Amino acid sequence: MTTVLDSTVTNMTEALVLIDLQNDYFAGGTMELVDADGAVEKAALLLRTFRDKGLPVFHIQHIAKRAGATFFVPGTVGADIHRVVQPKAGERVVVKHFPNGFRETDLLEDLRGAGASKLTFAGMMTHMCVDTTVRAAADLGFTCSLAQDGCATRALQFGADRVEADKVQLAYLAGLNG
Repeated sequence: MTTVLDSTVTNMTEALVLIDLQNDYFAGGTMELVDADGAVEKAALLLRTFRDKGLPVFHIQHIAKRAGATFFVPGTVGADIHRVVQPKAGERVVVKHFPNGFRETDLLEDLRGAGASKLTFAGMMTHMCVDTTVRAAADLGFTCSLAQDGCATRALQFGADRVEADKVQLAYLAGLNG
């Protein structure tokens, strides 16, 4: 899946879905990701392209519902969408409480209402919310593209083994490729 930044964005059946580009993932946040700044800048380029072409844009915002949550806590600055990709009037913000952006939300109905059949995604975390939402969209029949440089993740631990963020990113992008 590749970044779409040029004239290939052409028809009203295409929509941009920005996943969890929220302050807690950036420096000073409670779940800082590797190269979150670089990813949000690429997502902002996509956002400008879609806006310039008058194509639909959807922002997904994760708000923690679970007791004891440490990030995306309701009413905190960390849960806010990053200033670089702030929604504009008319752009839908879909609030979710699970990794999958379609689970218990109106995202599917909103996308169908916009006539979207092709979706371009960018967001955070690649290994969690991006992965589950893109896979769900494909299962629902959408043609999906992922802005590989518009996503960020973090290192993961499995037992005694640490998987560095660049390897996590590569593994998930490889798994989503095609």
